[in-house]
Amino acid sequence: MKKHWAIIHWIIVINFVLEIGYGMVQTFFILLPEGTPPGPLMGRSTEISYELMVTRRLYAIETWIAIAGLAIYLAIVYRDFLFVPKSTAELEEKN
Repeated sequence: MKKHWAIIHWIIVINFVLEIGYGMVQTFFILLPEGTPPGPLMGRSTEISYELMVTRRLYAIETWIAIAGLAIYLAIVYRDFLFVPKSTAELEEKN
């Protein structure tokens, strides 16, 4: 039974990582104004159309939601490994 949970865990983690990668590729490499190099827009953001800016921002928000989701998921799953005892009594109590 434990193996099934490990498989589900890795499916969830891989899904989050793929979503983060997809959002970053869309934001930094696909949705670009004509004739600009890939990457952040910096000062060129005032020169692009409203629709393109909104689309890029939506993908960026989607990416940040996936990053936050992955961080929260990992914090919940690995909370016992992140535990720092304040005293030796808490450490003995934990074991």
